[in-house]
Amino acid sequence: MWNIDLTLVDVAQVTRAAYAEAFEQVTGVPLVYLASTGGRTDSEIFFEFLARNDVRLDPGEEPLSDFIDALGEAFARRRDQLTARGRAMPGAQEALAAVGGLEDTVQTVVTGAIMANAVAKLSAFGLDGYLDLSIGGFGSEHYPKGSLIQFTRMRAAQAHGFEFPESATVYISDSPRDVEAALIGHATPIGVVSGSATESQLRSAGAKYVLEDLTDTVRLVSAAREATAGTG
Repeated sequence: MWNIDLTLVDVAQVTRAAYAEAFEQVTGVPLVYLASTGGRTDSEIFFEFLARNDVRLDPGEEPLSDFIDALGEAFARRRDQLTARGRAMPGAQEALAAVGGLEDTVQTVVTGAIMANAVAKLSAFGLDGYLDLSIGGFGSEHYPKGSLIQFTRMRAAQAHGFEFPESATVYISDSPRDVEAALIGHATPIGVVSGSATESQLRSAGAKYVLEDLTDTVRLVSAAREATAGTG
């Protein structure tokens, strides 16, 4: 399982613009104060936006679904900006190809982004073909990532007709929160120092395996093999 943002791609500028448009459309309040997005789903980020920007909801008001819809539309209007204002992370395509070449391996994503936006980010850089996105975990599901990892494992078993043991599951990400989510979801975390977190922060969160980036595919594959060693 792969995280997307700052692990496989960096489209932060486009994402921030879409957040701002969707938030103001739904709440009527400009998005002035941002929130930390690493390891969080779009649903979690929205509620932190509300708190940080002092937006008070009326009793019974539930704007999350409206925000998710608006976010998808705002991002879709910016799809042509992804390659101009974003990039694939160094080694991302080669890393996906290398891990995908391992025997009996299925690759997908567990991401905080809603599904439409996740697919757009990956397809913009030609990365979607390496992944089975039909079984992935996405921010539009309104669950924390630890739960999404568990759900994704179950979907993989249903789709492919055989079990994927916890010991055979790895989650590759740049965020300490994702490392913690992997441990909660009973997957082995592989950290990548491609976001704002340091190696020591990733290790402190529980990552035994930490890579500087994705360009060293030999080391990545070795980490994946070692993490799942003994799985029958």
